[in-house]
Amino acid sequence: MIDKNIYELSHKYSSLSDSDIDELIKEARKIEETNRYQEEDVFIDILSDVTDEAVVVYHRPPKDNDSIYKDNVVGKIAKRLNEPGVYRTFETALITEGLLAKTQENQWIRQKVFPLRNNQKTIGVLIVEFPVKEIRSEGSNNVAANNMKVVDTTSLFYSTLMDNLDEAILIFDEDGYLIMNNDVANSYYFHFGYIEKIIGLHYDNLSLDTTTFEQLIYLKDTEKWKNVSKKEIVFGSSHFQMKRFFDKKTGMFTMILHDKTEIYNREVEIVEKSVAIKEIHHRVKNNLQSIVSLLRIQSRRSSNQEVVKLLRESENRILAISATHELLSRKVDNDVSLIEVLDLTISNCNRAFLDNKKVQIEKNIDPTIRMDSDKTVTVALIVNELIQNSFEHGFLTENQDNQIKVDVEKLEDNMVSVVIKDNGSGYNTEKSESNSLGLKIVTSYVKDKLRGKLKIISSRTGTSTYFSFKI
Repeated sequence: MIDKNIYELSHKYSSLSDSDIDELIKEARKIEETNRYQEEDVFIDILSDVTDEAVVVYHRPPKDNDSIYKDNVVGKIAKRLNEPGVYRTFETALITEGLLAKTQENQWIRQKVFPLRNNQKTIGVLIVEFPVKEIRSEGSNNVAANNMKVVDTTSLFYSTLMDNLDEAILIFDEDGYLIMNNDVANSYYFHFGYIEKIIGLHYDNLSLDTTTFEQLIYLKDTEKWKNVSKKEIVFGSSHFQMKRFFDKKTGMFTMILHDKTEIYNREVEIVEKSVAIKEIHHRVKNNLQSIVSLLRIQSRRSSNQEVVKLLRESENRILAISATHELLSRKVDNDVSLIEVLDLTISNCNRAFLDNKKVQIEKNIDPTIRMDSDKTVTVALIVNELIQNSFEHGFLTENQDNQIKVDVEKLEDNMVSVVIKDNGSGYNTEKSESNSLGLKIVTSYVKDKLRGKLKIISSRTGTSTYFSFKI
């Protein structure tokens, strides 16, 4: 029956392996056979994967007297706030001794908790429970009381100072017992589930990582101390920066805890949002490329060359926008490398005219220029229109000397200069600007979106377009 309960409950509430469950069953059989703890209730708890709370999988009542419990508690939850020692041992893999706890039947008890481990991980805890003889209050502990100095003005000042700090301060005597702490420390440990005042408890019952006081004494004079004295720790859902040091004159030991949970949660939130934003950009890119595919299908079915031309222009405009979303889908921040976007835009444009016209495109783009996504999309669209215009109107005949130059450089005061030149046949800028949708887009985007300046010079030897703007 014991084996069956442990096996079924472990599979129901956890992802423990069969090897782990076998270890728990072996431990339960040892408890049944041992002569130890004849007067105490003994339990084995595991940690639920679903609720992150302890579940009782085994209970052996006392053999020499009555159990603290009236009802069967196997299969019931041990709440985190009621049994701090259990959860501390799960978190640290350290023995916890004598912490106050409350049973599922609301009875006060004290617990001694041992970690049960398999393959270098804690798979459960063994709990020995004792009836409560007294509940400590602050100042009732003899160790703390004997170590406290006579209260004077200086002591009161330091006590007030500690209570006004944001960090938890815990000061231990040379034997490892807590002799002074501030209100923040009380608050933290109450949040961890410690029911009594922590003053007077030993460090080994308050440690939030895997260290014991004996280990710290050994490590303090070694090279490993620098790795122990300051570290980041996680306890439950809380994240802390922990500092520890010994005072050489008095032998006292101090532990300082700075809560970084809010900062950690914000960082996690930023990462999650960044991932979501990247996914959005990825989907937008895919949707835009789907639209391009539909336009290409439509253009192949059309015998009207004017329609084909308009559809191709639309394809290139959409691909210019898609290039920015493609880069943003691989990045965390909103700044985009302009050279990467323009490389994709120019490549897409060149590919669109590859079957019709052979043109050499020479690029000289400053690789240090980075801009927000909105401006990058705008520049990409402008460059797309100007290159497309050169292909369609500048080069009327096949010539191996046909060339387009794209120069982008960063000037002083965060100004960017873009120059696009071709050696085509040129066009009437005034007439074309009133009739060409592409040039209307260029003029509108430079002036309205970039707040920049635009200049177009065209003759029979080619066309040069200059525009500049501030990042």
